[in-house]
Amino acid sequence: MLRLTERIVQGLGEPAGVLRLPFHVRQKSRFRAELTDGTEVGVFLERGLILRGGDRLRAEDGRMVLVEAAAETVSTVRSDSAPELARVCYHLGNRHVPLQIGAGFARYLHDHVLDDMVRGLGLGVHCEQAPFEPEAGAYGGGHRHGDDHAHGHHHHAH
Repeated sequence: MLRLTERIVQGLGEPAGVLRLPFHVRQKSRFRAELTDGTEVGVFLERGLILRGGDRLRAEDGRMVLVEAAAETVSTVRSDSAPELARVCYHLGNRHVPLQIGAGFARYLHDHVLDDMVRGLGLGVHCEQAPFEPEAGAYGGGHRHGDDHAHGHHHHAH
């Protein structure tokens, strides 16, 4: 079994394999999985990290593995109206729903009750298969900057 012990946010060179994982697994620091080629791996990372698509993990023998966000069943809300989309994000956030926010859309793991709530707010919901990369939150699990640099500390000033 290949032991993956270090996260490298940006890495160069061709990876030795691909580790495709859903969000609920990418939140864990210790787990077993298989690379897309069937190679068994054990992941042993610092607690509190959230793996993101594009991260690389270094094995004890120096090999690098690319992390991919697996497609999951998600609900996607699209709107050209920033106030409408902000209102939806506000109500989903009040329910502590992990939420991916992008230009003109918000996405969460599919839940028909939440879908009904969003429709009640006047927006449509599309259930689809897509990678899920929710916001990490303000108080832990790292965060993302515009340059896709993620790191796990508690606060800093910009």
